[in-house]
Amino acid sequence: MTPSGGEKMGVELWHNPRCSKSRAAKAALDEAGVAYTERRYLDEPPTAEEFDALLTGIGVEPWEAARLGEPVAKELGLKDLPHDRARWIEVMVAHPALIQRPIVVTGGGAVVARDPGSVRAALDKALDSA
Repeated sequence: MTPSGGEKMGVELWHNPRCSKSRAAKAALDEAGVAYTERRYLDEPPTAEEFDALLTGIGVEPWEAARLGEPVAKELGLKDLPHDRARWIEVMVAHPALIQRPIVVTGGGAVVARDPGSVRAALDKALDSA
């Protein structure tokens, strides 16, 4: 997608193709005609620094972006882990299945895009900041 001024908007989709919400976000980006990079974060986990920056872009703490229902979360006792940002990030990048999905990253920030409306909001925010 090229905004009206001709500048290109960089979009990245943190995606798990086995997840219906991720597939819906991908379809919403395709329908909008947006050029994006697909990151299968289970295959290519983020570094701690990348994930920390992503969380900052979303405006949440790692425990707010964790999938606590995942079997590995239960195995690790994640619900009882103290709210230590660095420790949570370390655990989540070591076990990327714990990361909420899908995530749409744009120049305007990032959003957990669990419905097509949130995908559109992320794109609108990126256009506003371009």
